[in-house]
Amino acid sequence: MKKAIVLFLICTLSYAVNAQEEFGAKTAPIDKRYQDEMKTLMQQPQVKSAFQAIMELEPETEKDLITLTEIPAPPYKEQKRAAKFQEMMKATGIDSIWTDAAGNVIGLRRGRLGKKLVVLEGHLDTVFPEGTDVTVKHRGDTLAAPGIGDDTRGLALVLAVLKAMQKTKLQTDASVLFVGAVGEEGLGDLRGVKQLVNGDGLKIDSYIAVDGGAISSITTGGLGSHRYHITFRGPGGHSYGAFGLANPHNALAKAISYFVTDADTFTRKGIRTTYNVGMIGGGTSVNAIPFESWMEVDMRSESPLRLTGIDSLLQRAIRRGLQEENGMKRAGRDLTVEVKLVGDRPSGVEDAQLPIVQHAMASAVALGSASPRLTIGSTNSNIPISKNIPAVTIGRGGAGGGAHALSEWWVNDKGYLAIQNALLILVSEAGIAK
Repeated sequence: MKKAIVLFLICTLSYAVNAQEEFGAKTAPIDKRYQDEMKTLMQQPQVKSAFQAIMELEPETEKDLITLTEIPAPPYKEQKRAAKFQEMMKATGIDSIWTDAAGNVIGLRRGRLGKKLVVLEGHLDTVFPEGTDVTVKHRGDTLAAPGIGDDTRGLALVLAVLKAMQKTKLQTDASVLFVGAVGEEGLGDLRGVKQLVNGDGLKIDSYIAVDGGAISSITTGGLGSHRYHITFRGPGGHSYGAFGLANPHNALAKAISYFVTDADTFTRKGIRTTYNVGMIGGGTSVNAIPFESWMEVDMRSESPLRLTGIDSLLQRAIRRGLQEENGMKRAGRDLTVEVKLVGDRPSGVEDAQLPIVQHAMASAVALGSASPRLTIGSTNSNIPISKNIPAVTIGRGGAGGGAHALSEWWVNDKGYLAIQNALLILVSEAGIAK
C-alpha cells in the first residue's frame, strides 16, 4: 500500500512539473506528406540498422548518463563535464571536434554533399552550485541525482544518436554538428547557443535541441525573458546618529511596490506575460542604515512587444522609487541606482507548417505518440528561432521528475524511443545519402 502511495505521489509530481512546462500547449495538423515521408524513412535499411543499434547501445547509453551526471557542471563552470563529453565524442571516430570561444563542445560529421548544416544539441550545464552532491543513487530501476534529467540525459541522447550513426555508417547528405552547449540555465543566458549561432560564422540550416520530457512535447516557440540585477546605493550610517540619510531599502521597497501594482494590471489581459522579484538583499545590521539594497527581477513573455511593455513598467518604478526616497532625505547625498541587464532571451513563435515542425510531429506519431503538442518554452531554441533558423526542442524521453531539485530522478521507461525520435528528425532534415 505504501509503495502504491509513493508511486502515485511521484507520478502526480511529474505530471504537475510537465503541466507547468507545457503551459499553452496546442495541437496542430500534420500534413500527410510528412507522415508518408516518415513511414518511408523508417523502412530504409540504414534507419532500421540505426534503430537496432540504439537498442543494443542502451546499457552503454545508461553508463554514459551516469558518468556525465557525476561530473558537476555548475553555471559558468562546465569545463570538466565538457572535457569528458569531448572525449566521449572523439572516441566515436567523428570527423572533427573542437571547443569554441564560449566553451561549447562541437563535433562535425561531414555530409556527402555538405551544402546544408544541421545541429543536434544538448546542454552541458545544470542549475546546481559547486559542492552539490551529484552522485547517482540507484533505487530499483530509478536513477536519482541532481541534473540527471535536465539535461544530462539530453547529452547522453546526443551521444547515442552519434554512436548509432557511426556504428551503422549511416551517411547523410547534410553535414551534422553534434553539440554540448554551455550556458542554457539561469544567468548563463543561452550564451553557448548565442556563440554558436552568432559568433562562429556558421550557416546553420536546422537546429534540434534536446531538453524536456516526453517526445510528444515539441517546443516551437521561444519564451522571451528579461532579467535584471538592480542595486540602490547610498552612504549608509548609524540608524540613530545618521538618521535622515536616504535609505536604499526604502527606495527598493517603493520600486517593488510600484512595479508589482502596475505589472499586476498589465498582465491580467493580453498575451501571457509574467513577472517575479526573485531575490533581494543588502544591509549589515538592524541598527545600520544600509549602504546598498539589491534585487533580481525576471519577466517573461512570448510577445516581444509585451516583454518590452512590462520592462518599461519596471524602469519607471525604479526611477519613481529613487526620486521619492531622495526627496524624503534630511541629510547627506542622494542615492544612486545601477540597473544591470543580466539575462536577455529573445522570443518568437514558429509556424506549425515549417518542415522541421512537421517532421518532429510526424516522427512522434510514427513512434507511437497519439497527439504531439506544440509548446512555448525558454530553451536553447530561442536563439535560432529569433534568427529565423528552423528549430525545435524535443524531449529526452523516459520518465522523470524533480527538475531543478536535489531530488531529481529518471527512469528508462522506453527511453530508446526518444533517441530514435531524435535520429528520425535529424535524418529527415539532413537527408540520407544515396
